[in-house]
Amino acid sequence: MTAPGRRVDDTEGMPVGSSRTYTVIQYGLLILFALFFVVPLIWMAVTAFKPINEWLSPNWIPNQPTLGNFTSVFEDPTLPVARWFINSLFIAAAFTILILVVDSLAAYAYARMEFRGRKLLFGLLLATLVMPGIMFLIPNFITIAMFDWLGTYQGVIAPGLAGVFGVFFLRQFFLSIPRELEEAAYVDGASVWQTFFRIVLPLSGGALATLGVITFLVSWNDFLWPLLIVGSDRQMQTLPVGLATLQGQYTFDYGKLMAGAMVLSVPVLLLYVLGQRYIIRSVATTGLKG
Repeated sequence: MTAPGRRVDDTEGMPVGSSRTYTVIQYGLLILFALFFVVPLIWMAVTAFKPINEWLSPNWIPNQPTLGNFTSVFEDPTLPVARWFINSLFIAAAFTILILVVDSLAAYAYARMEFRGRKLLFGLLLATLVMPGIMFLIPNFITIAMFDWLGTYQGVIAPGLAGVFGVFFLRQFFLSIPRELEEAAYVDGASVWQTFFRIVLPLSGGALATLGVITFLVSWNDFLWPLLIVGSDRQMQTLPVGLATLQGQYTFDYGKLMAGAMVLSVPVLLLYVLGQRYIIRSVATTGLKG
């Protein structure tokens, strides 16, 4: 029972004044959290347009904005940025497509098919999620060397296909799809493959898009594994590996580095903006059944 004259918000179950204060605090924290990520991107963009005498200046607006950093990056014969961009794009795209194919098939098997040791095997796979990726670095490198894949695209792509996150993510989504839809397809004479491709996959567009965006971003930004596989081969390096050469032991070419970082960031930012609605929808609708 509330005191006379004190109105209560029915939706929140708290006084209106307290509800407004809570909302202000909530939005304030969200704004601060957003600035934590946005400010470095703004500073990167600003520095990319600064002349050399302003690289270390604390001004947020260049006094003499210039495109010289971008032209020097793309016109430098020792920096095949276009080739690095193509390498990164090809590796990230191929890796994403293969992950979607492999993980969707494996996830459907774990979600719908009955076979001996299914739960035990899936539990062992999930256990690898808590293991640091650095543990697999040397075994994967030795395996790639045995296949003579050092300095090749397949050497960069292949080890990542054994990841478990995509299998777990898609399995949870497949479990949320009503079995009645698949049973109706079986009654109509559809095979397992037909049910998978004609019923399950069309209903999983959001989950597949989400996994595709996440996978592409991870592959696009990967640095350590491509560095180990392609080494100093300038024509095989990816953008993150190639741009790292602009950073010396004692010197930093800030203008070129920030210009290259913008080239690296723009595609993934656009991809995230286009795919964020799928990510939000998929996370909201994917259950934790099973």
